[in-house]
Amino acid sequence: MLRVVGIGDNVCDIYVDSREMFPGGQALNFSVYAKKLGASTAYMGVFGNDDVARHIIQTLDEIGVDRSHCRHHEGENGYALVQLVNGDRTFLGSNRGGILKDHPIRLGELDQSYIRGFDLIHTSNNSYFHDQIPSAYELGVPISYDFSKSWTDWRITEQICPYLTYGFLSCSDMSEKEVINVCERIHALGCNLVVATMGSEGAWLYDGEVTMFQKAQYVDTVDTLGAGDSFAAAFLVNYLLQTRENAGEAKAIPTDREEAYRQALLRASAFAAQSCLDRGAFGYGKTIPAAMENYITNVSTIKQENG
Repeated sequence: MLRVVGIGDNVCDIYVDSREMFPGGQALNFSVYAKKLGASTAYMGVFGNDDVARHIIQTLDEIGVDRSHCRHHEGENGYALVQLVNGDRTFLGSNRGGILKDHPIRLGELDQSYIRGFDLIHTSNNSYFHDQIPSAYELGVPISYDFSKSWTDWRITEQICPYLTYGFLSCSDMSEKEVINVCERIHALGCNLVVATMGSEGAWLYDGEVTMFQKAQYVDTVDTLGAGDSFAAAFLVNYLLQTRENAGEAKAIPTDREEAYRQALLRASAFAAQSCLDRGAFGYGKTIPAAMENYITNVSTIKQENG
């Protein structure tokens, strides 16, 4: 069975209008989505000791995602404030990962031994894991990285690209030419395969030889939160499963590779569309306790702190 691990951020997305919180975070979402797609999954992150953390932990246990190598610290778990406008999520602010930013994941010997048993590591720009990527690379496990929109921080992008097998970019509101140029630049820096999602405009893939477009599949959207994460998870799981099926055969010729890309992109588009029918990233909403009302009433302060 395919085994994948998400390392890094977890949050609860707190919806200011409905007063509900939904588990999320790029690395955690990946682990949950991959589990739903049939992979054996784990999540390695940092939890606080508040109601947010307890809800996320309970959800992971219910879904069946291994969290045996997570850390726990006293303090506030990560959260983000969200508002829905016609099904499209808008982030109003966050506490920048909460306890994670003060106690980021640092890989010890037990972690390294554990990670070697996986087929893929997935992490993100919000995971405070940049300086650990070279160490993770030495473990011999392919690394996938979700840049979101932070690929524009070229100082960090240039540092981590040589260690990446897969890179995912958020490129909404960009022209086709601009998107392809960015993909080419990321690949030139060392990332083997680059996928740029553009929301309802579709997605582009580039590996240095193959350039491929996938149109988006349309649904009556309930909530777009998690659409990019679900696309990445579905692409990776489907592509890796195809690769494993051909592992005993001779090296795939370009047309076989292109067909694997095409199938993975098609299934990713379909899975991402279905994810837009759930509230939150993948459901599991819970009404926030009264003690958390101050999170919402402090939204203006949080927005200022987040620039």
